[in-house]
Amino acid sequence: MRFVPTKTVEQQSCLMLHRARHLFIRQQTAVINSIRAYLAEFGIVAPVGRRGVEQLLEVVADTADRRLPEVGRACLAALGSQLRALKAQILEFDRRIIAWHRSNATSKRLDAIPGVGPALATALVASIADPEAFRSGRDFSAWVGLVPKQNSSGGKDKLGSISKQGDRYLRSLFTAGALAVIRYAKIHGTQHRPWLTALLARRPTKVAAIALANKLARMAWAMMARNEGYKEPAALAA
Repeated sequence: MRFVPTKTVEQQSCLMLHRARHLFIRQQTAVINSIRAYLAEFGIVAPVGRRGVEQLLEVVADTADRRLPEVGRACLAALGSQLRALKAQILEFDRRIIAWHRSNATSKRLDAIPGVGPALATALVASIADPEAFRSGRDFSAWVGLVPKQNSSGGKDKLGSISKQGDRYLRSLFTAGALAVIRYAKIHGTQHRPWLTALLARRPTKVAAIALANKLARMAWAMMARNEGYKEPAALAA
């Protein structure tokens, strides 16, 4: 039987910050989608992105614009107020996460890994009460859900898609971090990281992102379990 180590009060508090922030982000997305959908019913649309939402809210605030009925404008104005409140609270959560990150030595060490910023670093420290509860980096990566499924056929092992089991939030942060590293590499080059050059040369972007996320998870576990600093890998298996 495997026992789950108890988290400290500080870890529980930081994890609560992340969960509340994630909840508010989902609510923010829902409000934005509602604003777009309701205005589209009146033939009012705007480009995707932050600026597009701002343009829509400008229409709502313009009482001289007769395309919106009074009741519809009131409903959309309320949604706009809710959106602004959510954004302000998310920024406050971000501020608190950064402050927690700066006060935690392990989180600051993890921040040195490419693709691992304060959000992922603090989420890791808050989620993992005892890194040594995992026997290896592969075990930790499997717990996050980043290890490919193995299928045997004709005596040969084939790697399939990732299991997507385990901690969905950490998995999404690792994947987002890996994609950020790849985007940066495609713009600025990978001369200083030959292992990344080799990975991108032989794998499609999405497959490379999962392979890189898997590697980032293993590196993070090693740094936490062994109390080490970041070391640039010489190669990356995929």
